Amino acid sequence: MATFSYKAVSRDGKTRQGVIDADGLELASRQLRSQGLTLLKLEQGGKLDQAEKAAGKPPTRQEILSMTSELAVLLRAGLPLDRALKVLIDMAAQPSMLQLLNELLKAVKGGKSLSTALQHHEKLFGTFYISMVRSGEASGQLSAVLDRLVEYLENAKTNRDSVVSALIYPAILLVVAVLSIVLMLGFVVPQFESLFEDMGDALPVLTQVVLSGADFLKSWGWLLLLLVIGGGIMFRNWSSTEQGKVAMDRRLLQLPLAGGIVFEFEVSKFARTVGTLLGNGVSLLKAISIAIDTVDNRVIRESLQVLPPAVKAGKRMSVALEETNMFTPMVIQMIRVGEESGSLDKMMLELAKVFDGHVQSGVKRGLALLEPVMILTMGAIIAVIIIAILSGILSVNNLAV
Repeated sequence: MATFSYKAVSRDGKTRQGVIDADGLELASRQLRSQGLTLLKLEQGGKLDQAEKAAGKPPTRQEILSMTSELAVLLRAGLPLDRALKVLIDMAAQPSMLQLLNELLKAVKGGKSLSTALQHHEKLFGTFYISMVRSGEASGQLSAVLDRLVEYLENAKTNRDSVVSALIYPAILLVVAVLSIVLMLGFVVPQFESLFEDMGDALPVLTQVVLSGADFLKSWGWLLLLLVIGGGIMFRNWSSTEQGKVAMDRRLLQLPLAGGIVFEFEVSKFARTVGTLLGNGVSLLKAISIAIDTVDNRVIRESLQVLPPAVKAGKRMSVALEETNMFTPMVIQMIRVGEESGSLDKMMLELAKVFDGHVQSGVKRGLALLEPVMILTMGAIIAVIIIAILSGILSVNNLAV
């Protein structure tokens, strides 16, 4: 059996590209036409697909989320797995997703389970995703597990998007503030230098300071820009090292308001992962190991590393976390209640839900404080520049009188 790459148009007018296995070119053509495709190109060897794969990007998180949701719907409707994957292939619009689905279908038709097929794409899906699928296959409830997986991915995406979108406006405001000050000092203030050049020490001190700042920016602005760019490159290189990442993560946790938000955001991810995996039959030790990998902050992740050996030794999670002196009493108590009541999975999900609410309210509260401070700071600096110019003009008028 050979592999053929094709390019075709489906009944809905969309262009499809992919690969198909057949015993010959004619059989491959028949199979594609039976799927309602009008062939544009068909050749042996998968060259089209390889070119698309090399040129294209891997599927995005949103595409993985959509694929998971659609697969859950199809399986819940009673379609067998291979048929559901074929339907997804017909619906796929992106070449990267088409390639992925074709590989999954080929593996499933070859007798492999879906979790085993996903194992070859672990970097794309992650250990958590694959473990959830494996637990669904073991319990015979793959569609229900995929529904829970979709809920998990949607919650994670919502939290991530809310934080990112909340930071967009302050970032834009900061850029506008810096550009406004640079324009004032670099282009507006120099227009008045000729008016003040004969004043000397008679100018107000504030006016002299602003004029000196404008002269410095005009003469050495290029050097200042190079220093900023060089400093940014050095900081980026340092922060990309393991030592720099640990130092940045530790410093981030020490910030007055942002530190608490980061802590609750990371613990929320850990708790949601553990709760979801435990609820689907994954062992506690395996769930903890997978959940630790979802934590991005290295300081918190290092503190959580005490859990696997502690659980192996028969120690409770709440006791091990309390000994680290890293986690808040709320985290310890909710985990302890879950352990004592035998509903650790539900308590972990409840902890994640509580911390998600704290993160969202914390971000809103932080922005409510940050935005006015940035606006007032920018306004104060511009006001100082304007007052300095007006003071200089009044001094000129006084001397003229």
